[in-house]
Amino acid sequence: MPSSSAVAWCVVGALVAVQLTWFGMPFGLWVDAAIKGLLSAMLAVGMALVYRANRVVNFAQADLGTVPAAFAVSFLLFWGWPYLLALGSGLVLAVVLGATVELAFIRRFRNSPRLVVTVATLGITQLLVVLGILIPRWWGKNLVSERPDPPVDWKFTPSFQWRFWEPSGPAQVILSGNHLIALFVAPAAMALVAWFLTRSRLGTAIRASAERSDRAAMLGIPVGRLHTVVWALAAALAFLALFLRSGIQGVPLGIAGSLPVLFVALSALVIGRMEHLGVVAVAAVALTLLEFGVRWHYSDAPGVAYALMAGAMFVALLLQRGSSSRRDSDATSSWRGAEEVRPLPTHLANAGWVPTVRWTLLAVVVGGVVMLPRLVEVDTLIKATALIAFAIIGMSLVVLTGWSGQISFGQMALAGIGAAVSATLTTRWQVDLSLTLLAGGAAGGVAALVVGLPALRLRGMYLAVTTFALALATESWLLNGRFFGWFPRPSANVPRLPLFGRLDVDNTDAFYWYSLVVLALVYLALRGIRRARPGRVIVAVRENERAAQSYSVGAVKAKLTAFVISGCVAGVGGALLVHGATAFDVANYGAGPSFDVFTSAVIGGLGSLGGALLGALYLRGTRWFITDQAWQLLSTGFGVLLVLLVLPGGLGSLWVKLRDTAVRLLTGSKVDDLTPDAAPVATDQPAPEEVSAR
Repeated sequence: MPSSSAVAWCVVGALVAVQLTWFGMPFGLWVDAAIKGLLSAMLAVGMALVYRANRVVNFAQADLGTVPAAFAVSFLLFWGWPYLLALGSGLVLAVVLGATVELAFIRRFRNSPRLVVTVATLGITQLLVVLGILIPRWWGKNLVSERPDPPVDWKFTPSFQWRFWEPSGPAQVILSGNHLIALFVAPAAMALVAWFLTRSRLGTAIRASAERSDRAAMLGIPVGRLHTVVWALAAALAFLALFLRSGIQGVPLGIAGSLPVLFVALSALVIGRMEHLGVVAVAAVALTLLEFGVRWHYSDAPGVAYALMAGAMFVALLLQRGSSSRRDSDATSSWRGAEEVRPLPTHLANAGWVPTVRWTLLAVVVGGVVMLPRLVEVDTLIKATALIAFAIIGMSLVVLTGWSGQISFGQMALAGIGAAVSATLTTRWQVDLSLTLLAGGAAGGVAALVVGLPALRLRGMYLAVTTFALALATESWLLNGRFFGWFPRPSANVPRLPLFGRLDVDNTDAFYWYSLVVLALVYLALRGIRRARPGRVIVAVRENERAAQSYSVGAVKAKLTAFVISGCVAGVGGALLVHGATAFDVANYGAGPSFDVFTSAVIGGLGSLGGALLGALYLRGTRWFITDQAWQLLSTGFGVLLVLLVLPGGLGSLWVKLRDTAVRLLTGSKVDDLTPDAAPVATDQPAPEEVSAR
């Protein structure tokens, strides 16, 4: 099998060939797209640097440049500063901001699971976007789509014509001084970064710490300081990319505007195996050319480009061979989830007042659930029913991330596929509601199998990136009515047909009870899987993949099993959600909702299935049920960061602490983590009863 770099270069060449052959565009537009691709390459290189240093896919990379770019453009437009002075000031602010973010947030999570750091970058993204929007208001202005004038008075209209590139007719594209500056500055900046990493002593230390951070620390290398330098460097690249882009197409502000650029950068990262900086940069340019070519041909459906880029990623992953390098197998860089909630030892669970208190609390919870339809209005009960569906989708992430240690940023896309299949069976063939839920679960499982086959062969963050691609491709192409018409339109009603043709669940109260039954069945099924051999194998592979393989366990098979189970559960949750809303809207199953559901699962705690309910209650509850604006801040990026800083293990860890405190007060005995009845602790070798040989 060819090397990873050879495969990557072949994929890049194929992308350019596809663009030139089927999505040709005028030469001027091609040059404009290539220059913008260089700016996207700067973002991709910055993400690669952070990944190599922290093993974190930095979803705040594009927004690290938002705040300094907003300041620099404001200095240039509102205060009339010279171009170079504004550029230099913004660059200094970017370096300071990158170092501050690493010191204030990332370093505080150094002992947390990597997925918690990933969610932290999502919270940082929201925080930086808000700051970037608020900065121009200090001047009483608005920077949206503002274009600063270049210091070079140069304009050029390409007159070169080649029909092979422009089957749709000529288009006048005026290249300005901003294009010229970007054409020289972007490659120079990336070349300077490459020289810094390969030629300087500090760059050599950064590469050494990225290879084995623990060994580098033992040798006296200040790993923490090096990570600060990496984040400062990544922020500087992000600032240059956004500042130069602002002169070409206006100041980009807001998360929605950064998603396409983020997707291009992530796709380039996957093609370049997260580490080959040259391949990553060239792939970003090729992907941008393809994106603009598709937009030129399908101006009313630009989402086709996302589907093509997702396909390119899948092909690249299928052709890549697995890596067994120390960096990929370093346990300190694993994507292991939070520790599972340990049960109470038997001698404490049955001691004194503990059983009485436990059953009393359970009775209070059951009583509240039973009385809820009588205590709240109809609209609140509808939200509570939707919260149950989101809790089921959150459970699917507990299986994937908590048990298997993998990450999905397209879980709502799997739920959307299940919802579309379920709604279609209901509206076209009047299939029973329970059967449509099973069909939705099967559809989600099949989609997970298709996505997981190429991604789970390799160690690292490939599943997270490919599922993010799935989310964008599903929203813009797979479930887009312009391309496919097999699923209901948003205006169509999705009825709640009687169960088995007899039991009516059309009213709000009945569907609430039905949703509770589905939640209970999913919970019991997943609990049984976790206690059975498949669940133990999945956890064993997460804890120590090589040790599990020594017991004849197929690691890829175990990961794929977890993802398929997760997809099935997500499909059931999506089917329940679409029937609760009585309408199918693909906007509810895109990339943004996928980030939300992943965030809620991590906040709730991935150590137990109950954490999914806590997370959904926290994130959705603060948005739906709390009307006070001050308390609604808990659901924003700042609120998420605050919760993770206080409780890195999520709300589930808080529940464990409260439980242990209550048991100590009731029994006078301290809960010991090392008691025989406690949950097994991960070791270098899984126990024989945990993973048995075939």
